[in-house]
Amino acid sequence: MTDELTAAYAHCRVIAKREAKNFYYGFMALPAHKRDAMCAVYAFMRRADDISDEESYSLDDRRVMMADWLASWRGERAVDAQDVQVFMAVRDVQVSFGVTDDLLEKLIAGTTMDLDPAAPAGVQRISVAGRTIDQYESAEALERYCYLVASVVGLVTIRIFGFTNPAADEYAEQLGLAFQFTNILRDVKEDAERGRIYLPLEWMEPAGVTSADVLKAAASGDASPAMYAVLAELGSRAETFYGAENKLIPLLATDSRAAMRVLIRIYHMLLQDIRAKHYRVFQERISVSTARKLAVLGKGMLGGLMARGGAKP
Repeated sequence: MTDELTAAYAHCRVIAKREAKNFYYGFMALPAHKRDAMCAVYAFMRRADDISDEESYSLDDRRVMMADWLASWRGERAVDAQDVQVFMAVRDVQVSFGVTDDLLEKLIAGTTMDLDPAAPAGVQRISVAGRTIDQYESAEALERYCYLVASVVGLVTIRIFGFTNPAADEYAEQLGLAFQFTNILRDVKEDAERGRIYLPLEWMEPAGVTSADVLKAAASGDASPAMYAVLAELGSRAETFYGAENKLIPLLATDSRAAMRVLIRIYHMLLQDIRAKHYRVFQERISVSTARKLAVLGKGMLGGLMARGGAKP
């Protein structure tokens, strides 16, 4: 590995440690070369997310910034200095672990959906109380979005972790949905404030819940029983997808199983906390404490060390 590539991975580790939160705990249970690869992919995704979500810039400005970043990644334009090291590390990950351009392009497609001048398929762009809101119409549309922003992350992750049975792809996709549904539940208030309602209309309308009700709950913290029922529907579906854990873990390389367990358990703990607090996500931002994450990580790192030493994790 050249000095430049070593420095590139070090740069990505700094970004991941600073920003990754739940994911970083899983990275720590990996052997070093896989941990570095995950940090590189995370830094790549983080940059795309930051451009998409940087609300200090107008939507038009963010579209230009994203187009420039994409052109740099695709080699069509000079690379900005802050992206050079991330791109270098990710290209090395692609060679080392077989992560295709197609998978990375799908990751970007999910990130850029919110920047599209036209509403994506299955999304209504509506005006509510003078605000423009993107409202998802159906569970199918929601899952299509979650596939791009989360299931594809799972597909990239298992290529770095290592697997032999192609059935692993299906289970990684399901766990990606579980993670993203959990994120949506946790962030429903913040997303509504940003003009994005990921709760599908096909669940809201039978319950008598409107887009305006979601915005009102985000502003006041006061949600109706019907609103909580819609949140519970999403929580129940997320719980079902977490069942893929026991199918995926045995298909992964032995030295990566502990890390996947850490990732899944921390996210699953978050969902369980949300459900235990009766989905009161409009009143508080629910999170898993650092102490509990470290407890999961400690057990996971022990399992990882045992696996690398040849013992059963």
